[in-house]
Formats: sequence, structure tokens, C-alpha cells
Amino acid sequence: MKSFRIGSLFGIPIKLDLTFLLVLPLFAYLIGAQIGPVVEILNASMGAGIDAAALTTEWWLPYLVGLIAAIGLFVGVTLHELGHSLIAQRYGYPIDSITLWLFGGIAALSEMPEDWKQEFNIAIAGPIVSVLVGVASYLLFVVTPVGFNGTRFVLGYLAVLNVALAIFNMLPAFPMDGGRILRALLARSRPYARATQQAASIGKLFAIFMGLFGLLAFNIILIGVAFFVYIAASAEAQQVTMKAAFEGVTVADIMTPASDLHTVSPETTIEDLLQRMFRERHTGYPVLEDGHLVGLVALSDAREIKPVERDAYRVEDVMSTDLKTVEATADASDALEEMQKNGIGRLLVVDREDFVGLVTRTDVMTALDIVQQSGSIDFSGERPAADDREQADTTGVDNRWP
Repeated sequence: MKSFRIGSLFGIPIKLDLTFLLVLPLFAYLIGAQIGPVVEILNASMGAGIDAAALTTEWWLPYLVGLIAAIGLFVGVTLHELGHSLIAQRYGYPIDSITLWLFGGIAALSEMPEDWKQEFNIAIAGPIVSVLVGVASYLLFVVTPVGFNGTRFVLGYLAVLNVALAIFNMLPAFPMDGGRILRALLARSRPYARATQQAASIGKLFAIFMGLFGLLAFNIILIGVAFFVYIAASAEAQQVTMKAAFEGVTVADIMTPASDLHTVSPETTIEDLLQRMFRERHTGYPVLEDGHLVGLVALSDAREIKPVERDAYRVEDVMSTDLKTVEATADASDALEEMQKNGIGRLLVVDREDFVGLVTRTDVMTALDIVQQSGSIDFSGERPAADDREQADTTGVDNRWP
């Protein structure tokens, strides 16, 4: 869902996902509705001396206290992600943003560390920060005078919840913090891709058990976390496996060279374009004028023109001039990540500023399949003709740190 920026910490943008605005009132309600039982636990375990009746003198008061506690909890989550982020920045990995959403927080790293020591330190920083936040909340709780019932409730609640958050995140359910620590330890003695696959398998197993427990306990949030862990573990394992398989493979190795491409001119009518798409079974064409790349036109662009007007409109009227390009020397896996990031199925390949070819998601996935089936591939041989190659596809995932 859409997110919006609310500020920054240490130069890192802090964003709120729209799902956060949905879950915050829910958390406030749940905390407010459980004030009585929670007060009993805090009084019994921490000698809190909180008067539950004082927090329920008005119908709205428990929910106000619940809202303050929920906001404090998400502040703790933000600090948790900031712990990851600052250590990552120390190792030279830029952080795109920290986003608060339905299941807590996510720090978006521009690149995942493959050095096991770096990953270990980045992963463990979050739980350490959560423990420190819990300790700080407890110390404030201790110095808060008895009688400040709402304040003591919020601080005691946050002390317990932040420590619980640290413990939960240490479960070896990749890609949670504990799972990343597990991968770091596995990567000490085996290849990074293999360590990722093993950690992801363990993470998916934990996700299944977590989901089953959530079903038995009728806990929707736990079921959602289990689903997120399972999908994220599968996606990252696939991404790392692909990167390992494509080591040393560049975009130039798998692209369709410009000389083999079907292209159109800006003056081509939309009717002629659609007829070519039907005959040649392509859904996108680079647009060249005097040998220079000026745009890209796709089937979706042509569909915007009504059938009775297709002879009057030309490619230059509907083509996209906001061109997404990739250098021919870039890694093949980087090209796929760029397509996934922008939600597109193809990239124009350039050598400096010269147009030299086109690479599609199908190109990348076909090459990956060959590499995985054969164990190696020689890219120096003859390439298939453009007629045999698809020129469209889309979708994918980002590197994110829960």
C-alpha cells in the first residue's frame, strides 16, 4: 500500500504505510480493552501498584491510555529498525527508508550484506536496541511516583513489550532477525546462497508452525506474520540463488542486440503498429528516429486509442519517452532487480549513451533456467533470433529488513 514520509532520523527517511493507520487504532483498542488483566500482571510481576479503577473512571480513558501505549510501542519498533540501519550504514550500506506498517517496521537496505560478520552485527543490533528501550522504560517506570497510574501503566507495558519484541525477533525464522543471525552463522562454513536456502527452509518451517498456532489461538496477527515470513523467506532465497547463479553474467550476455530487434519509427500509425504486434507476436518496440532511440511503445499504449482513430494517431503520440535503461556491463541480476523495482517487463540497454539492445524479464528467467539446469553456460556462442524471444514481463521483490 501507499506510504508517506513523516520525517527522518540520522538522514534516514521515516515513512508510514497506510496499513499502519489501520492497525494503530486496533492496537489502542486491544490495549485499552485489556487494561484490567494487564494491570494485574504488572502489579504481580513488577510491584507496579497501579490502581485499575483510576484508569477506567471514564469510558474513553482506557482507550486513550491504550493509544499512548500503542504509539510508544511503534516508537520502540522505529528505534529497533534504526539499530539495524545505523550499523548497516557503518558498513557502507545505504538505507532507503524505515517504514512502519501492519506488522511493525521494515528497514529497506539498498543491498544485502554477504559478509557473515556484517550480517550478524546488523541483525543483532535490532534486538539489542529493543532490550535497551525496554530497560529504559523500566527505569522510568521505577522513578515514576506511585499514583501516576497512567504513566506507570504505559512505561511498565512498554518495558515488557520491548523485551518480548526482542525475544520474538530472535526466533530463527528467516528473514526475521534470528533467521538472519542463523544465516550469518551458517555462512561461516558454506556458500552464502546455500546458507540462505537452509535458513529460508527453517524459516518457512517456523512460519508453518506459527500459522498453525495462530489458527488454533484465533490470532489473526500471528497468522499474518507467519504468512509474511513464509513469502519473504521464499522471495529472498530465490533472489540470492539467482544472484549466485548469475555471478559474472552481464546484461550484454543475455540481451537481444539492437541489430536483431524489431523497431518502429515515430511516424508509424497505431493501426500499423497493432498489425505488426499481431504478426510478430511482440507487445513492445523501441522507437528509433534516424538510428537514434527516442522512445518505447507498448501494447498498453496503443490500446488507449479508440479503433476509429488508430489511423490518425502515430507512435510518437503515445510512446513513452521516460525510458528505463541499464548499462550493457551491468550484472544480469541487477537488470532483473531494476525491472522489479519499476514494475516493468523490459529495459533498454545502453553502452554509455548508445542504444545497443533490449533485455526482458523473460530473457533473464530463461538464462537462469539454463544455468540452473546445466550448471554453467557459455554466452560466447550464437544467439537466438529476435523472432524467438519474448519482449515482455513484470513483477518482483525488494531487499528489506524486518
